[in-house]
Amino acid sequence: MSQTTSNILMVRPAAFFYNEETAANNSFQSNEGIETEDEISYIARKEFDNAVKILRDHHINVEVHEDSPEPPKPDAIFPNNWFSTHQGNIFITYPMWAENRRIERSEALIEQLEKSYIVDKRYHFEFMEEENLFLEGTGSMILDRVNKIVYACLSPRTDIRALDRFDVLMKYRKNVFHAYDENGGLIYHTNVMMAVADQYVIVCLECIRDEKERKQLVSDIAATDKEIIEINPQQVNLFAGNMLQVENKFGETFLVMSQTAHSSLYFEQLSLLEKYNKLIVIDIPTIEKYGGGSIRCMMAEIFLKPR
Repeated sequence: MSQTTSNILMVRPAAFFYNEETAANNSFQSNEGIETEDEISYIARKEFDNAVKILRDHHINVEVHEDSPEPPKPDAIFPNNWFSTHQGNIFITYPMWAENRRIERSEALIEQLEKSYIVDKRYHFEFMEEENLFLEGTGSMILDRVNKIVYACLSPRTDIRALDRFDVLMKYRKNVFHAYDENGGLIYHTNVMMAVADQYVIVCLECIRDEKERKQLVSDIAATDKEIIEINPQQVNLFAGNMLQVENKFGETFLVMSQTAHSSLYFEQLSLLEKYNKLIVIDIPTIEKYGGGSIRCMMAEIFLKPR
């Protein structure tokens, strides 16, 4: 069992732009710009291509799937919300809160993946959309894959009943809490305020207002012998929680973050992170601004066995 992988899948956007539907509960999105939708898409593809190049330059395997232009899917660049993969060659698809994101689930992508990797079991959670129960993949769930713990902040996109079904299927135990942004709104995805790596956890404890929930989270992390590296709500707003630890084909580990996130971190925080792994910093300001997600959301981890 491993916490990290050297295989990543990313979706190159065909039509990236501000999604009004998801903005209803994603406070990280902004539509304050002068660019047209076509211009935003063009810039986002440039940022995407640069991100792929940087990851590959570090010898990380990136599988790129080209999004189809029709129907337009403004958030297709964030595939980790609709599927996850797991050791044991397991592939899971998830129920999405926004109706216009449900069309992102792509059999073409799965078929592309199956050409290089083995999928022995597929589980479908999307039927829960009919029950208005949502669980948006590794956006909703932060997985400690080694210790079989799932951390999740509850929100309209993360329902505890859907989470319970995941736990039963995958034999995880859960730690749930409520996390709030600076304006008092529920944080829409756990992965904007928390990231689990092999030896440490990045988390904004200040976002968790309930003392009992906060203490339980700290206790559960401590029981896994991982160091807690705290960030603050202002850094959360700058995507400092939206990071992912990966490894390359030589077994070197890296923490991938955006330039926005990196610039928000203090020297002491960076020193702690660099104690455990090297940093990969990628500039994606347009994607962050209009999409309300950062580099971690763009990377779907592949834990399937290669063919």
